[in-house]
Amino acid sequence: MNSRFTTLIFRSLKSSHRTHHHHHFLLPQFFSSSAPTPTSTSPSQTLEGLRHRLAAESPTLGDFIRLQSENEYSVEVGTKKKPLPKPKWMKEAIPGGEKYTHIKKKLRELKLHTVCEEAKCPNLGECWSGGETGTATATIMILGDTCTRGCRFCNVKTSRTPPPPDPSEPSNVAEAIASWGLDYVVITSVDRDDLPDQGSGHFAETVQKLKALKPNMLIEALVPDFRGDPGCVEKVAKSGLDVFAHNIETVEELQRVVRDHRANFKQSMDVLMMAKDCAPAGTLTKTSVMLGCGETPDQVVKTMEKVRAAGVDVMTFGQYMRPTKRHMPVSEYITPEAFENYRVLGMEMGFRYVASGPMVSSSYKAGEFYIKSMIESDRAASSV
Repeated sequence: MNSRFTTLIFRSLKSSHRTHHHHHFLLPQFFSSSAPTPTSTSPSQTLEGLRHRLAAESPTLGDFIRLQSENEYSVEVGTKKKPLPKPKWMKEAIPGGEKYTHIKKKLRELKLHTVCEEAKCPNLGECWSGGETGTATATIMILGDTCTRGCRFCNVKTSRTPPPPDPSEPSNVAEAIASWGLDYVVITSVDRDDLPDQGSGHFAETVQKLKALKPNMLIEALVPDFRGDPGCVEKVAKSGLDVFAHNIETVEELQRVVRDHRANFKQSMDVLMMAKDCAPAGTLTKTSVMLGCGETPDQVVKTMEKVRAAGVDVMTFGQYMRPTKRHMPVSEYITPEAFENYRVLGMEMGFRYVASGPMVSSSYKAGEFYIKSMIESDRAASSV
């Protein structure tokens, strides 16, 4: 199936897109208010039905190859001998604002962790304050701050025997989040291969306690792979969450290079499909990919097709940034124009929503604004 699709898009170099694609280029804001309004997937938008439309209407591998040949697909990464500044679109904003200060103070008081801080996310201030969309979000990390795995891109501490989970954490997290006035929260965790249920019970309890306090708050659970255990996946998928997220992190071909050896593409895809099968109707599934790890456009497109075939609703793309010199180096900085082409292609493939941009992280405020709108629209339609 993938080779047939690849051949098709290689053959189609649509002249209309070449003529007008600069009008699609929307600078760093292109993944927020300018994104198209998501619509429900109809039979004509299945992968089989989309192949001919993709060939005629969307960016093709030829477009990405053209960007590469014109040095517009990515920007070179500097070396010690030849230092180069980051491209202008990777400049970070300084976090601030009243809501940001309030949330940070509460986190310190309750000794809670956020991925936003652990990963030094450049969008931290914008997400916590609500930014231009007004949808204030935060990503809380539970089950401690020490992971049992060691992925080459991640800055979280690792250990084979992390401290035991705090049994009061689900209640503390729920009470803290409920008091912050957030519209959408992402709850994630480190991997806990050391625990009998890999932390799935703790995860489910946190979601349930928060929903009891704030029934209308939208909750995204960004979960580990639980080593593919169906019982663990089902426990979290049925906990009351609104979005089940699990990141494949990179293209299929680079899994062993980028991720811990206990993670792999098939296992992650199985987790996403299991969640879709057992979660209540209307629950969205989501995954994310980092670009700039050495992948090719061909590999990205093939991975997108497999993710869509697995029924995943939302996909995000962001630029990989090296946390420290001990971590995997950045291969290249992907341009905003290339990110935009992936977004357009993803929407044509039938994803409900695609966030794609250099500063997009897997839990990015602008994306959450659109996911929130989608869920509310779906619920309004089902109640008629």
